[in-house]
Amino acid sequence: MNNWLGARAVQQYDGLLEDIVKNLLVRLLDVSDDSEPFEKTKHEFFLAMASSTFRLAYGYQLENDHDPFFLNAVQAGHNVLYASMINNFLVNVFPTLTYVPDWFPGTGWKSTARKWREHKKYAVDAPYEWAKKQVESGEFEPSILSRLLQDQQVEQGLSTMDQENELKELAYIIFAAGTDTSATGLMNFVAAMVANPEAQAKAQAEVDSVLGNASRLPTISDETQMPYVRNLIHEVLRWHPVAPTGGAPHACYQDDVYRGYDIQKGTIMVGNIWAMSRDESIYKDPDAFDPDRFSDQKIPPAPAFGWGRRKCPGMHFAKATLFLAIASLLATFHFCRKEDKDGNEIVPIIEGSVNSITVPIKAFEFELRPRSNRHRQFILERISSN
Repeated sequence: MNNWLGARAVQQYDGLLEDIVKNLLVRLLDVSDDSEPFEKTKHEFFLAMASSTFRLAYGYQLENDHDPFFLNAVQAGHNVLYASMINNFLVNVFPTLTYVPDWFPGTGWKSTARKWREHKKYAVDAPYEWAKKQVESGEFEPSILSRLLQDQQVEQGLSTMDQENELKELAYIIFAAGTDTSATGLMNFVAAMVANPEAQAKAQAEVDSVLGNASRLPTISDETQMPYVRNLIHEVLRWHPVAPTGGAPHACYQDDVYRGYDIQKGTIMVGNIWAMSRDESIYKDPDAFDPDRFSDQKIPPAPAFGWGRRKCPGMHFAKATLFLAIASLLATFHFCRKEDKDGNEIVPIIEGSVNSITVPIKAFEFELRPRSNRHRQFILERISSN
């Protein structure tokens, strides 16, 4: 996947991301009228990120959140994530339970697994077949799948059926791995802004110095002129990692020794990104949200996208997505604390959920509003009309 999602390769999708972000800003205007915007904001982030990954993978534009491709892909993704958590099914701990007969008490998970497998098969097959027909007709939007279907070179030595299965899984993984993680990252950004209004104000000042006041939206080329925003994104990913345990477990590919522990080849390993992100020898006062810590070039970003050979292949697309979305949100909206009946600000309690590979933040109170009437009109007139 690195060949198709490398730093240079993803530049061809900058226009796609700009379209997605513009649509997101317009939809968030409706949410800004809501007194409890958390769930709706979260939903809009998820829909926007799903739209970007569907277009990246299949060249397919989601019509709305009732789109059958979207609904089936989301459900299949939730099933896979739930099944991936070791403690949700005993067979994950004791694989030999696979061989216990279906009639034996406590094997209801087998029926669940069969149903989920069929659901995932449809979620994987349907958008692939759509994209394949588009390529055959010659009328298609550039995507990862369209490139691969035209090249017809996935992996040498595979049968036609195996190659097709590889393509199906590859396209679906782009959606499954990139949607929830990016949407969760955006909600973590909102939490950070509400909890740290001074950081939001500083970032908005930098954005305005580059873009002007409600004059235009950012592009990828603006990133080099926004070092504080870039550091702010690093800090969001460090302060509240999207996948604190590094996503899916990995297997050790050779015998190893770590701090006196013998680790045999094939041992299942879980990376503790949460602990790495709070290593006080690297990140001073790790619980504090401080984008300026990354002004020191010696301070490395937290390993939010993994490490080594198993580093997230979609990280360049994800980074571009987060920059465009966050810089655009800073340019147009304000995420602020609500006030109680006595006019005192309500400081949100930021907590993560449990029992999930990605760890979304629990609902908290905040207000979402355009930065000014001028910004509202900018979104309505300059963005929605494009």
